[in-house]
Amino acid sequence: METLQHYIAFDLEFNTVGEETHIIQVSAVKMANGQEVDSFDTYVYTDLHLQSFINGLTGITAEKVASAPKLATVLDDFKTFVGDTPLIGYNAIKSDLPLLVENDLDLTGFYKVDVYDEAFARRSTDLNGVTNLKLTSVAEFLGISGHGHNSLEDARMTAQVYEMFMEFDENKTYLTQQEEEHGDNPFAALGGFFD
Repeated sequence: METLQHYIAFDLEFNTVGEETHIIQVSAVKMANGQEVDSFDTYVYTDLHLQSFINGLTGITAEKVASAPKLATVLDDFKTFVGDTPLIGYNAIKSDLPLLVENDLDLTGFYKVDVYDEAFARRSTDLNGVTNLKLTSVAEFLGISGHGHNSLEDARMTAQVYEMFMEFDENKTYLTQQEEEHGDNPFAALGGFFD
């Protein structure tokens, strides 16, 4: 997994009516050395009827999107927020990035880590056999709390899961170095304490 000290975790919420999908929330958190240093969060105007399912799932109401900025403004602001910072997401390669491209914002060149793919690869090791890889399930397994289907909360959970994965990798690297230096004797590293 690529290790990033500075990155942006992002997420979108969207509403699909018939054949049309409209972005209704864009959120991101900017991370530096394990700490959130900035965030981006806005609803997006749509005149399409919000499905009651979407309202119940996300808590986004018609009133929230009716007074929100239009998509072109939101995407311009989001592009400015991202700049040239690497991006991570949770299964964004299959939904969020294509939806942005469809709306004339191609950030695929900045996308570095799909945390869902990492979770899938780690399900039998770091995630101890977790079969449900929804973001909220993975986060809960790792002791991370958050409310799913709010894109700001999802972006924060994505960043926290990624941070945990980096910590797991760092610990594995340390253990490998210890084994190489001291063999498989668990007490060998203590040798200097008893002289």
